[in-house]
Amino acid sequence: MELLNGSLVVMPPIGIRHAAAVRRINKLFVVRFGDFCEVDVQSPMQLDGKSEPQPDLLLLRPGITDDLVRPVPVDVLLLVEVADSTLNFDLTDKRDAYARNGIVEYWLLDLTQDQLLVFRDPAGLEYRSEAVLRGDEEVTPLCFPDTSVKVRELLP
Repeated sequence: MELLNGSLVVMPPIGIRHAAAVRRINKLFVVRFGDFCEVDVQSPMQLDGKSEPQPDLLLLRPGITDDLVRPVPVDVLLLVEVADSTLNFDLTDKRDAYARNGIVEYWLLDLTQDQLLVFRDPAGLEYRSEAVLRGDEEVTPLCFPDTSVKVRELLP
């Protein structure tokens, strides 16, 4: 279950492809970014007084995992959700909540189409920048402008 927008949302069980993608991204992020930030996997974060989602992966400011607090939006460098059965929810309710709370960069790995949706520049309830990437196309996290990731590296 997740708390989002004041409602408890029952989340479906994590499938094998979803779990494999999370493990793969975690390993990649630890190797590429782990010396410069905290990599957090499927842990709760505090968005606002009505939302405490559990994103699949977070890149967090250094040292946050040493604190006995839940990360808040200002701690988040990059937020990643992996979606198959939850795609519509992640594209609407979660995306809107992340934008509304100022999550600077939100990646949604769509396992139904083997593509990465990249949302940046939050403004109100939406992101002003959206991109869809596939295969060998690359994305460079805003927080690490010297390091790019190919979409295929994220897919199981």
